[in-house]
Amino acid sequence: MANGQMSHLELAADDPGRARKFYEGLFGWEFSEMPNFPDYYLFSFGRIERAGGAIGLRNKSAGSTMRLYIDVDSLDETLPKVAQLGGKVVEPKTEIQGQGWYAVIDDPEGNQLGLYESAPNPAM
Repeated sequence: MANGQMSHLELAADDPGRARKFYEGLFGWEFSEMPNFPDYYLFSFGRIERAGGAIGLRNKSAGSTMRLYIDVDSLDETLPKVAQLGGKVVEPKTEIQGQGWYAVIDDPEGNQLGLYESAPNPAM
């Protein structure tokens, strides 16, 4: 693993079972219990082909806290599931000119995540 490469995401939950149900239903993540760590469930979202990030001005060009974005095939198909699974859409589907679309959600535990759908041929 390269120095500086992000390697682990930890989501805080008051009810880990509720959180597992949300992420299993929304993204199809599979969970396993970590031995000797009660109420700590591991998951994998597969191999990362490419990753990056940005720094933006708080509450202007970026949110108020750190936000992780998760790729989805279709925001139109994913966003309706958020409320059904106990979450909330905080910012609706919004276009990023020439790149794709994003939305912001809260999971049932109060964690805020961004969702991102790439345009068919994003201009990069």
